[in-house]
Amino acid sequence: MNAEREKLVERYRTEKLDMETIAMRVAKEFKDGDVVNLGRGIPGLVGNYVPAGVDIFWHGENGILGYGTAYTIDEWQEMDMAVHNSSIQQVRERPGMAIFDFGEAFGMLRGHKIDTGVLGGFQVSEHGDFANWSFDYPPLNSGIGIGGSFELTIGPKRCIAAITHLDKYGNSKIVKELTMPLTGAPQQVDLIATDLAVIEVKGEKGRKEGLVLKEAAPGWTAEDIVTITGVPMEIADDFLVYQL
Repeated sequence: MNAEREKLVERYRTEKLDMETIAMRVAKEFKDGDVVNLGRGIPGLVGNYVPAGVDIFWHGENGILGYGTAYTIDEWQEMDMAVHNSSIQQVRERPGMAIFDFGEAFGMLRGHKIDTGVLGGFQVSEHGDFANWSFDYPPLNSGIGIGGSFELTIGPKRCIAAITHLDKYGNSKIVKELTMPLTGAPQQVDLIATDLAVIEVKGEKGRKEGLVLKEAAPGWTAEDIVTITGVPMEIADDFLVYQL
């Protein structure tokens, strides 16, 4: 690690945005009437930050569509333990909510009926390859492994990765090439939202052309983001501070 990047990594530990802010930024990507599937981790927070007047139909691989916001632990007495999303978050019922079987739920994903999928994970390559599972990490029963993310990567019309910019060791999660197993199919991620930046993966799915830095966290320059990431990227003509 060069000295300049090392300084930025140390700065990152105290000046990064929090997970809720990432979720808030991702929520701005939806339009009224969208059908959206939220994966585990940071994506599970997104449903709490949808702007007023934007009605989203939340989809879960366990067979649920049109549910409401998730309960907090303080609301445990109100929860129906049988009503949850695919991240095992107990959620509120909404008028018109539908319950169906796994086959129907995965058929909606594989049939490209979902507008947007939001995933958390370990790595995204400069051409939109995505990795969120491993043979030897994390430990058993952690809830992270091969599962619905394969369909959630390739099925929705748009795929957003909501991740921290660095791992706990200071390594960038945005890489030239994956060093972990591929999830789904190559070149499927369209947008990356992190605690430092919003980055577009330009080009059509399966034919991605590279990264474009669209936004950076307050106080961070485009040059800072490129240096700490360590992957070439264009700077958008309309480069902005993180938009909330």
